[in-house]
Amino acid sequence: MSGREAREGKKLVRSPSGLRMVPESRAARSPFGLEEPPWVPDKECPRCMQCNTKFDFITRKHHCRRCGKCFCDKCCSKKVPLPRMCFVDPVRQCAECALVSQKEAEFYDKQLKVLMNGATFFVTPGISEKSETMVCRLSNNQRYLFLDGDSHYEIEVAQITTVQILTEGFTPGGGNTRAIGMLLQYKVPGSEELKQLKFTAGEDFNSNKKLSATWLAAMHKAAKLLYESRDQ
Repeated sequence: MSGREAREGKKLVRSPSGLRMVPESRAARSPFGLEEPPWVPDKECPRCMQCNTKFDFITRKHHCRRCGKCFCDKCCSKKVPLPRMCFVDPVRQCAECALVSQKEAEFYDKQLKVLMNGATFFVTPGISEKSETMVCRLSNNQRYLFLDGDSHYEIEVAQITTVQILTEGFTPGGGNTRAIGMLLQYKVPGSEELKQLKFTAGEDFNSNKKLSATWLAAMHKAAKLLYESRDQ
């Protein structure tokens, strides 16, 4: 196991939203994670922020754990897993947030495993015309992208600036496309220098073509979550 993948200590913390299992060091947190939102103060929400029902002794208010807004029980009844905030148990969310969290569940249940298992690509650095066969995978702590071949790269996920999936098969009529590669830009820690790598699923890897395409699709989803976390 690489030193970049050494297991980091975690701690159980309690917040108004529920129990969370978080890394002891803030620097060790997943780049895909989200911070808990501040709750809208009770005095600022006399009515449900979805259906406008007035709160009283019978109609109680509830806060969505993902957006922090106030809702009645009818509009905030679902308890859904929220791994991006490290909650131990499913937590109460409004209908809109619950839908988003349910869609993210596929990434955490399936696509993260695909990224960690890795796939084989031809990798070309910068504007070079020389490519190298490399196995690409996400580290177990989700913080690094490892590329292993004759060369070795360790790219900090938090430093990735652009992920562009390359496809083929597009037609003006909206025909099916197939992911065949990726352009990845990232910053070198300690500088503003941008570097680029081009990943191509080689024709020599026929048995792994489907795996490569699945890995690229997972990387595309990971990039979306990364951008969301950064913009929070």
